[in-house]
Amino acid sequence: MKVVLSALFASAMVLSAEGMAEQKNVFGLNEKALLTDLDLVLPAKLDTGAETASLSAQNIRIFQRGGSSWVRFQLAVDGDADKHDQVLVRPLVRISQIKRRAGDMAEGESEAYTPRPVIHMQVCMGRIRQNIEVNLTDRTSFDYPFLIGSEALKDFDAVVDPSLKFSAGAPRCA
Repeated sequence: MKVVLSALFASAMVLSAEGMAEQKNVFGLNEKALLTDLDLVLPAKLDTGAETASLSAQNIRIFQRGGSSWVRFQLAVDGDADKHDQVLVRPLVRISQIKRRAGDMAEGESEAYTPRPVIHMQVCMGRIRQNIEVNLTDRTSFDYPFLIGSEALKDFDAVVDPSLKFSAGAPRCA
């Protein structure tokens, strides 16, 4: 009996240590995200069903500069009018192909995917700052101007608890 109890205790200690080493950052379904290079805090929806992050933007144009592709856009978010009217220019990382929902297609349309430009942005949630890929699209018809998908959530080493909202508090990256 002593041997069995000792083995159980040792196993519990090993499992506990492994669990601590793999501890994830817990975020709520919605969080405040700081776009650090813009000094702009936006409410974000954390969506494990989406692969990439999406930022609400309008007047999106891809152009060439110095032999590289770049993207010019304006934010389409509520709040600071100066930031909304500001034209932003970022290097184009790639073009993503986002699967369209059936409700997003007009009758007769057959394209199942829509192309979106992808840029890198530095984002802070809670105390964690990451450089993530963000696709640009007009999200003005959605409740949240910023969506953080599963690839970015992996970068944040995050798990999402849908019973929580804004649990990380205001972004406070050093």
